[in-house]
Amino acid sequence: MCSTESNAQLQTAPSDPALLLELKTRRPPSLLEMAGCETWSVDFSPDGAWFAWSMGHGIVWVVAWPLDSQEGQDGETDRGDKSFSCGHPVWGLAFGPRPPKSAAGAQTAKKAPKGKNSLLLATGLENGVIKIWNVLTGNAVFDLHGHEGVVRDLIFPQNGSLTLISSSRDKTLRIWDLTQKGKKVQVLSGHKDWISSCCVSSDCSMIASVGRFDRMVCLWSLRSYTFIRNLTGGTHKTLCLLSSCDFSPDGALLATAAFSGSSWWIDLWDPYTAEKLATLADYFEDYGQNQISAIQFSPNGLHLAIVTDERALRIWEPGEKRMTMQTRRDRDSNGLCCDYHPRGGVVATGTRDGHVRFWRAPRMVPSLSHLCRLVVRHSVSTHQIQALPLPRRILEYLTYRNIPERLKTCSSSDEEDWDS
Repeated sequence: MCSTESNAQLQTAPSDPALLLELKTRRPPSLLEMAGCETWSVDFSPDGAWFAWSMGHGIVWVVAWPLDSQEGQDGETDRGDKSFSCGHPVWGLAFGPRPPKSAAGAQTAKKAPKGKNSLLLATGLENGVIKIWNVLTGNAVFDLHGHEGVVRDLIFPQNGSLTLISSSRDKTLRIWDLTQKGKKVQVLSGHKDWISSCCVSSDCSMIASVGRFDRMVCLWSLRSYTFIRNLTGGTHKTLCLLSSCDFSPDGALLATAAFSGSSWWIDLWDPYTAEKLATLADYFEDYGQNQISAIQFSPNGLHLAIVTDERALRIWEPGEKRMTMQTRRDRDSNGLCCDYHPRGGVVATGTRDGHVRFWRAPRMVPSLSHLCRLVVRHSVSTHQIQALPLPRRILEYLTYRNIPERLKTCSSSDEEDWDS
């Protein structure tokens, strides 16, 4: 069921200099501070023209982007904003299909729906059902059945195909062929407990998934639908919960987030060699006192957005000792999810009270060396890079092995500055 009635109010008076806008839900007094109002997932459409968030109580709201602050204050709804009533709490959502980034991907995308009325939105529900919506017509297209627990995460690969990947608390991932309305599905089993998050490499060769309680970081082949390996690096925490994961835009780096009762940390992995390159907590002791909920690389791969329950947003440049940006401490933020705009510059975060905040993200012009690395690593594995007769410093840069050294250098220089 779709409605064009406005479900939220726009606030433009920022309490933080980095805060652009905030969308707050309009709820009956009887529902305020009740369980089920959390924003578990947010997503921008592939072209950046739409934004969706699960605003709690089974409602997903989709708005045109960019938001017009004046229209929002006047309460007008002629921008085509829509709300979708899913009947059950929504834990995951994703726009699709994602546009291909290569010529090969463009060939795969030929089966994708054409025309102005083909934008799809997948919503993962608490009862295990995935509902597929046509955003622009407001119609429910079909449902996908098979999961036996909460559908926690959804993602469309970046090859333009009508393939949807879902992860669930039933300990499985499923790969759905939407051209067959979900009748053709691949099931990936191997986790021993809830799956918190999943992501897909940019070349669509690998899926990564993290288990909430089993401490497993699993890699799967999206080509053969088989298990590749479990990433283990002798983590220094004995009791921890894994919460999120994300591939860098070139697919050569995998970030995973975890937390224990008193600290959080982020591991950086090489998914091709299973080597742990760095652990963020080793250099950021002052930042490890709160639960981390979500992480995501920026579209250009220069930054990593980090959401915790103590600050709405932190942004880190891998290899740097200090955070590039962090919002003010806010006990009410309780961040649960985040998503970059496809063109960068804006990060959306969702909270436990069903609200959404939009933040200014750092804009940097990528260096020529970084752009070259993105192009090369999109299609060349670590093993292939290491076989090339290149100088050591170039090899380390192309394989991200320079990050630990940069962190150590930054730490040493910082200590010298403090001693002086």
